[in-house]
Amino acid sequence: MEGDNASSTDFTLMGLFNTEETSGLAFATISVIFLTALVANGVMIFLIHTDPHLHTPMYFLLSHLSFIDMMYISTIVPKMLVDYLLGQRTISFVGCTAQHFLYLTLVGAEFFLLGLMAYDRYVAICHPLRYPVLMSRRVCWVILAGSWIGGSLDGFLLTPITMSFPFCRSREIRHFFCEAPAVLRLACADTALYETVMYACCVLMLLIPFSVVLSSYARILAAVHRMSSVEGRKKAFATCSSHMTVVTLFYGAAIYTYMVPQAHHSPSQDKVFSVFYTILTPMLNPLIYSLRNRDVTGALRRALGRTLSPRLAS
Repeated sequence: MEGDNASSTDFTLMGLFNTEETSGLAFATISVIFLTALVANGVMIFLIHTDPHLHTPMYFLLSHLSFIDMMYISTIVPKMLVDYLLGQRTISFVGCTAQHFLYLTLVGAEFFLLGLMAYDRYVAICHPLRYPVLMSRRVCWVILAGSWIGGSLDGFLLTPITMSFPFCRSREIRHFFCEAPAVLRLACADTALYETVMYACCVLMLLIPFSVVLSSYARILAAVHRMSSVEGRKKAFATCSSHMTVVTLFYGAAIYTYMVPQAHHSPSQDKVFSVFYTILTPMLNPLIYSLRNRDVTGALRRALGRTLSPRLAS
């Protein structure tokens, strides 16, 4: 196969369902996680857009975070589940390219959005009187635009280069989707320079939002330390805890995948970390924000009350 044109041959995704003994359980588990992620994020978007109590900048940004989570889990999991049911593992070159681009764009957008959401928490705690001005509707749209532009640049920059290498090995991607490190293992050209560029790009993408997170929370901690009210401190920590939990989960797994040198990776480890931030995190994000947030649980109770009241009345 050496010298084959990459666009003329399908790839084979080895997937997660590698053994007959565990494949059925893994399929059922991932199906439940996928449906839970779609429902939970869909409910978050619905509540935020229909309940006036949630018409604030923080929840406006959170609704878009839920939208991104729904989109990028949908670029990976449905293909994997359908392939299992049909007993196939192939993905075309075009399909692999599209999946790679959408994944990079959406995950990149989430990197930036999560980082910039820390600025919202900083303003809410350190400058509450100026919050309507510093987090105006226009600022929210600038944050969203910056997140999508940053993610799109990542997708447009890395995807064409990754998929332009000649692939002359078995074309068996030892992964469950077309992630760059797994695809590059099939290349029969020297990828060292590109891997260095990709590493620098990912470091930059992580450092920009992560620096916003560190700067924002350093100032938040300083402001909380100066508070004399114990109740005020508890409220401030409650306001930030959900966001910090999500940031830690998402950034932690991504840092391993893209910032730890490939020499220290193995396909099995890559799968575990990728499952964590591509499948588990989209499900956990809305649960973390809803279960630990009185505003969201209150909005859910009001929505259920509006739904059940007419039925009870009849």
